[in-house]
Amino acid sequence: MMEKQSKLDLWFLVPMAGIIVIGLMAIYSATHGTGDPTLFYRQFTWGVIGVVVISFVYYHDVRVIRDNAYIFYAIGILLLVAVLLFGKKVGGHSSWIKIGFFSFQPSEIAKMSTILALSRFLSDDETDIRSIPHFFIALGIAFFPALLIILQLDMGTTITCMSFIAPMLIISGFDIYILMLFAFPLILMITGFFNIYFIIAFALLLFIILVAHHKKFQIHQLFVIGIGLATSLLTHRFAADILKPHQIDRIQTFLDPMNDPQGAGYNVLQAKIAISSGGFLGKGFLHGTQTQLRFIPAQWTDFIFCVIAEELGFIGAALLLSLYLTLILRLIWAIFSIKNRFVELTLTGYVSLLFIHIVINTGMTIGLIPVIGVPLPFVSYGGSSLIGNMIMVGLAMNFSRNKRSLGY
Repeated sequence: MMEKQSKLDLWFLVPMAGIIVIGLMAIYSATHGTGDPTLFYRQFTWGVIGVVVISFVYYHDVRVIRDNAYIFYAIGILLLVAVLLFGKKVGGHSSWIKIGFFSFQPSEIAKMSTILALSRFLSDDETDIRSIPHFFIALGIAFFPALLIILQLDMGTTITCMSFIAPMLIISGFDIYILMLFAFPLILMITGFFNIYFIIAFALLLFIILVAHHKKFQIHQLFVIGIGLATSLLTHRFAADILKPHQIDRIQTFLDPMNDPQGAGYNVLQAKIAISSGGFLGKGFLHGTQTQLRFIPAQWTDFIFCVIAEELGFIGAALLLSLYLTLILRLIWAIFSIKNRFVELTLTGYVSLLFIHIVINTGMTIGLIPVIGVPLPFVSYGGSSLIGNMIMVGLAMNFSRNKRSLGY
């Protein structure tokens, strides 16, 4: 007989609601006056729809969600294929499907469905992630949608789509050392898009980490670092042939924004000015100079953090980050408190995805990370992202509500 269910977990609901409210305020301010005021009302409408969706997910049987995970995954894949065939180009990416007045970004749905499908596979009793066939099946589930997103030329979404793979594999019992051997050549290859100093620094760092694992040098460690270093140098040599011109500009801007202050470096420089000018208390709601005079492009999407930091100051930015931290800590608490494999893996995947979104978005606005076009969860304008994140929080609330019956 199913045990009594827990009460509504406000530690999920309150931080999420607070973040959404701050996001709506920022969108209203960013589009106030000369902007498009309908964006605020659209986002508000998406938020209301999200509440309905959360209610549905919250009261739905967890077993039904798990049993249909592969169906959700198939739907996500079909939508990504549809984008490649019929997608609408926005910001240089063919990432949107438009039906009449309605448009959405399937990659946001695919992220969540991939987490569910990978959780389902890794939590099956028949799955042994330490076996080579099962390991590559898991990688296939995770990388196939990422490959379809790469074909959309959306590098930012591709990176976030791969962020949850390693944490979920580790939670499922895969040897972290072997995972590092797979990951380090890829990491070194990515450094090849930067300058030679990045390559050398990362090669030394990764070598130290590998050696520290066994407390001594082993020949296969040199082999792994050698492959990664060779790939990195080749990538560095042919970066201009691999990357698009705007991607090269973003990397050069990251290394030196003043290299092109009126062109590629404009967004980053204006973002820094906006954040620093906010001071401790901010300039006040609807009184941000950079915001209201539209110095920051895409200030209601990728650079919305600048609006918050300028108008609400350090206090407002700290409040937003504190709400994110509260939500993430509660998700981590649920991972360790609910003894159910599918739940652990699903929440691990979502925490990883949420964390990487926050780090990349805030990092690129303050110049610590290259600008790659990643939205700030629950805050940036976009119904697909908002609904997707609200669904995952609704799932977490469902897991918490049924934790007595899910535990074993």
